[in-house]
This record gives sequence, structure tokens and C-alpha cells, in this order.
Amino acid sequence: MNKVSEVGIDEVGRGAVFGPVFSAVVVLTEKNKFKLKQLGIIDSKKLTPKKRKFLLPKILLFSSDFAIGQSSAREIDKHGIRVATELSMIRALKKLKKKPSELIIDGPLLLRPWKGIQKNIVSGDSKFTAIASASIVAKVSRDNLMESLEKKYSGYLIFKNKGYGTKEHLSIIKEKGITNLHRKSFLKKSNLI
Repeated sequence: MNKVSEVGIDEVGRGAVFGPVFSAVVVLTEKNKFKLKQLGIIDSKKLTPKKRKFLLPKILLFSSDFAIGQSSAREIDKHGIRVATELSMIRALKKLKKKPSELIIDGPLLLRPWKGIQKNIVSGDSKFTAIASASIVAKVSRDNLMESLEKKYSGYLIFKNKGYGTKEHLSIIKEKGITNLHRKSFLKKSNLI
């Protein structure tokens, strides 16, 4: 049995104005960490959407375990983005077969509800394969959801902006108003509602 060497967690969609925040956790052995690095696993933001979609099944194949959690736009409005992000991370962690002995988290913020050993790594997605893998799993999963919501929320170009507040998306909101998946707390700050 190959020993687990890295358990990484990351979130995506934190800065979006539409839709949930997603978190993914990926558990890797030393051997499979090396295999994924060879396949070109790096921070999801540095990869094209096509490359991320190509790498996703490889990550799922080589990870000892993985899970995804999310927190809704309503939860983000109710609790704030930090608590909602923590909820999505805890939801992902609870789905793992086994509680990790140590967790490495992308970014400077502690996962306050987590009662285990954790290390916060700024730019962790460019330093740890498990975090980079988690960022790809979370990003592809969230992007797939955004693309599937396009029909229901047509006219907001969600397939293109992925729920982020691009100039185009914000001008559509000004014209059409908001949906039930828009984050009211974010848009209030921008004086859009």
C-alpha cells in the first residue's frame, strides 16, 4: 500500500457574482503525485480550459480519494464568502473515505471549523500537486455547472463569464436585473442592486 503523502484542498468561484463557491480535496500518494506532475499538473489558472478537461480524468484516476463540496449563492449572501467557502471545504472533507491526518490549504486563511492539522500555503496551487489537482477538479466541476445553467439563465452569458463579474455580465445585470443565483451581497457592494 502506497502511503498518502499529500492531501490538498482549494476553492474556486470565490470572486464570482453568480452561482456557488466550489471546493475540492484531492488525496495523493508520493508515486501518483509524481505521475500527475509528469502529465503537466500545475495551478488551474495557468492551464487552458481544454487542458484542464483533459487532466481531470487523470487526476480522478491517480488520486487515492477526492471529493467536491459547494456552498450556494444564498449561503454566501447569508454568511459571507469566508464562512460559505469554509462550508464548501468541510462538505468536501466529510465526503472523503478517511479523515486526513494533515491538510494543506491554498491561501492564507485557516479553515476554522477543521479540527485537524492544517497548513496554509500562499500560492499553494503552484507549490503542491495535491492543491493544483484540487484546483483543477474544483474549476472544471464549477465551469461544467455554469455551462449547464446557461439554458435556464440565458442572456447572462454564464457559459462565457462563468458567473464572474465581467464588464459584459455587469452591464447585462443593469439591463435585465438579477436572478436567484446572483450573489446579492456582492452586487450591493458594486451598487448594482
